[in-house]
Amino acid sequence: MLEWYDKHARVLPWRAPPGTPAMDPYRVWLSEVMLQQTQVATVKPYFEKFTTRWPDFASLAAADDADLMAAWAGLGYYARARNLLACARTVAGEHDGQLPRTEAGLRALPGVGGYTAAAVAAIAFDERAVVVDANVERVVSRLFAVETPLPAAKPRIHALADGITPDARPGDFAQAMMDLGATICTARAPRCMLCPLRGDCAAHSGGMPETYPRKTPKPERPQRHGTFFWIEQGGEVLLVRRPEKGLLGGMRALPTGPWQAEPPKLAGAPVAAEWHISDTHISHGFTHFRLDVALAMADVAVRPEVDQGEWWPVAEIEAAGLPTVFAKAARAFGRERCCI
Repeated sequence: MLEWYDKHARVLPWRAPPGTPAMDPYRVWLSEVMLQQTQVATVKPYFEKFTTRWPDFASLAAADDADLMAAWAGLGYYARARNLLACARTVAGEHDGQLPRTEAGLRALPGVGGYTAAAVAAIAFDERAVVVDANVERVVSRLFAVETPLPAAKPRIHALADGITPDARPGDFAQAMMDLGATICTARAPRCMLCPLRGDCAAHSGGMPETYPRKTPKPERPQRHGTFFWIEQGGEVLLVRRPEKGLLGGMRALPTGPWQAEPPKLAGAPVAAEWHISDTHISHGFTHFRLDVALAMADVAVRPEVDQGEWWPVAEIEAAGLPTVFAKAARAFGRERCCI
């Protein structure tokens, strides 16, 4: 694997070339947090933007919460952003701006789970740690033809990965396994003829590598309905801040009523107004449910009094840092405004 990695390693902005000292641990940690459940192509521009604006733990720790959440908008899984800030403040305030070098020390930081601690320990500090992300999970399950379906197979896969993780260059080995899963041992149509592990792979020998890892069928996600409200006055639209705890916590957003099993229509409207409900709907998938959104618009001559919120220039709505579902709705509202 290491020989293959030396020749075929991906060039990534948070990664040092094979066999060379690791990147700044801050960059390794930041990339690992961003890459959780998010594709490399999506992360790259965010990583460049973050490291330009906040190049180290001290600068990130001093960031305003709202600025950080706005910069994160579009990456999804927003609890990661809150944990990112909490971790940076702990490292800056309690560890002199330096990450602990051990897996156990990293696990003690806010928001750092088992995978992230292992990845940072191995990649940033060359500590032997068992690093198993979704790509590694797929490679190992095929290499050993693990028949137990996920998620029940996770402990077995971790133990098998432990058995093949070397003491030498553990960070490069972890990244080699990640790259193999991302580029060769892919979920669909694995390129087995190019794989350096082909001769040892039980799934390849069995002729059906794409059927691994075995998976337990996921239950169908429930459908919920909501209404987003666009109230405009003088070229500005009302935005609110979502509660700190809960889905999309702390993010700027359009006002919204309840999200429930039946369409709520105008329930939860931010003010009394002559609302127009569009025929256009948008849909968005969250981890545990799907949301169908109705769009309600009102253009008022006099700015209404609201208990909470801020008025944002419509022409600069993309700079508001709205989460994906609300950014989607804002674009739809923009199209609707042109037609009314």
